[in-house]
Amino acid sequence: MIFGHVSTLYRFILLAILSFGLMIVEHRSDLLRPVRSTASILAMPFYALTELPGNIAEIIRSHYPDDTVYEELESLRERQAKLATQLQRYDALVLENSRLSRLLATSRRSDDQLILAEIVNIGLDPFSHRIIIDRGIEADVFVGQPVIAPDGVIGQVSEVDLHQSVVTLVTDRSHGIPVQVQRNGLRTIVQGKGEKDQVSVPYLLRQADIRKGDILLTSGMGGRFPAGYKVAEVVEITTEANESFLSINAVTTSRIDLLKQVLLIWDTDRLAGRE
Repeated sequence: MIFGHVSTLYRFILLAILSFGLMIVEHRSDLLRPVRSTASILAMPFYALTELPGNIAEIIRSHYPDDTVYEELESLRERQAKLATQLQRYDALVLENSRLSRLLATSRRSDDQLILAEIVNIGLDPFSHRIIIDRGIEADVFVGQPVIAPDGVIGQVSEVDLHQSVVTLVTDRSHGIPVQVQRNGLRTIVQGKGEKDQVSVPYLLRQADIRKGDILLTSGMGGRFPAGYKVAEVVEITTEANESFLSINAVTTSRIDLLKQVLLIWDTDRLAGRE
């Protein structure tokens, strides 16, 4: 260990003497000038690299003063916010166009006369399911008139004013529609349960041929709703002990809370009778 320390000390002293000697030679003669020039040339890329951040900052400051950069940044932020808002509106217009296209397609598929109506209000009474539309007596709307949407029956008109009408929905407890099973033509009725999108199918005997997933269509019985419009889909069938009838729950095929427009129906037979 001692010899190791002595060797290190000798090296330090030797390097110090050599350094002082080079400094004296450099100061009193030009012998090291070529070496110094070569070293300077080799070191230039390193100097440029270390000065690069400062040079970039200086270029930015010379071309874009602080106020200008800040103003342009604020302008870009404002433009981005406006474009984002316009994009949201565009998405809403696309959805609205899709809904209207489906309504028009429903009208083209039907032989009945249909007109478009806007939903302007929703009834606040939790015990009755009703909506208000912007068509009334001036549009020849009548009490009992069927109201549909692209996915199925909504309900029927229960009150009519000059420019507005009240529609009682199929989910209302007071509402019933004669229907038939699309698969086999079995006739029955659909009754509102007073719950969102929920209806029941009462009075079917245990041996009735009805299954989960069956689609229920208007049957045309009773002369109120034209035949062939979707009403609900069966989602649950239970058989209770000592009961002669099935307990059947269904959901409406049309989601009323997602609608903005509906269609009013004038069936061709009624129009012919009025003429």
